[in-house]
Parts: sequence; C-alpha cells; structure tokens
Amino acid sequence: MYENSYPKQRFDLTIKFLKKHLNTNSTVLDLGVENPLSKLMQQCGYNIINTNGEDLDVDYQFLKNMESIDAITGFEILEHLLSPFPLLKSLPTNKIFITVPLRLWFAPAYRSSTDEWDRHYHEFEDWQLDWLLDKSGWKIIDREKWIIKNKKIGLRPFLRNRTPRYYAIAAVRK
Repeated sequence: MYENSYPKQRFDLTIKFLKKHLNTNSTVLDLGVENPLSKLMQQCGYNIINTNGEDLDVDYQFLKNMESIDAITGFEILEHLLSPFPLLKSLPTNKIFITVPLRLWFAPAYRSSTDEWDRHYHEFEDWQLDWLLDKSGWKIIDREKWIIKNKKIGLRPFLRNRTPRYYAIAAVRK
C-alpha cells in the first residue's frame, strides 16, 4: 500500500496505538478528508466517517449532527488549525486520538510553497498539546512519542533519526 517507508512507519504506529485503545468495529469520525490512513483504518475494520474538507477553524457545527460516534481521530490535523481549542471543546464524543508533529529545534515549521492550505500554524511541544487538551476538557490516558527513521544523509536526517518527531495522544472527556 505504501510507496516509501515514511508513511508506512507512521501509519503502522498510528494503527497500533489506535488498536490499543479502541475496538476495530468502532465508528470513528476522522477529521480530514478521506486519505490513505483513513482507508487503512477501514481495512482494519473501523467504520470511518471523514469530514468533507470544511475549514475546521470556523466550520465545526456539523459535529452537532453526529450520532453514534465511538471516537474521533485527528491524525496530523491540529497543527493546520489557527485555533484548535474551540473544535476540541465541541467534539461530540468521549474519546479522541490525536497525532501531531513535534516542534524540532533544528527544523523550521512546515510551510508548502505551492499549497496555501498545507502549512503548520503550530508544531507543538508535548507540554503544549497536553495543556491544550486539559484546558479544552480532555484527560490524557496514554501518550507516545515516535521516531521515524529514514535513510537520508545529512545533519537534519541524522538528528531526525534520533529525535521523536510525532506525538500520539489518547484522551477521554473529563
């Protein structure tokens, strides 16, 4: 399914983390449009409902119509929002699963030069995401940091092969 090892490593870790906390027959609202990870989640048995590309900074009222959702996932989503707090407060479920890229001192925040929507407004430090979740009404029940290995040569690849790049959270409503 994967053409290179980067998404395979991250997707495998994400699925393993999700399965640790959520039965595979669960109904999940995945924040974001259908993507290779949400398709993989479906292949694992999860019933996935994706959002339709709404601007989640301003348009999250559709969440009020969601019924029978066992959990919400936000994998690589929060960093793209100017203000994730209102969305996190409004989620209509008692379980969420989130991954975000961690802020790295040796790399600038990501910004696409060709896509105005593909940029990171936040690259969190772990304590910042923890605080955001606590303040928006969530209790973290599990967390992991992941190093994604690559075979590139250079100082940044060397540092990335030794530094956690992704932060995964499982949380429940307080």
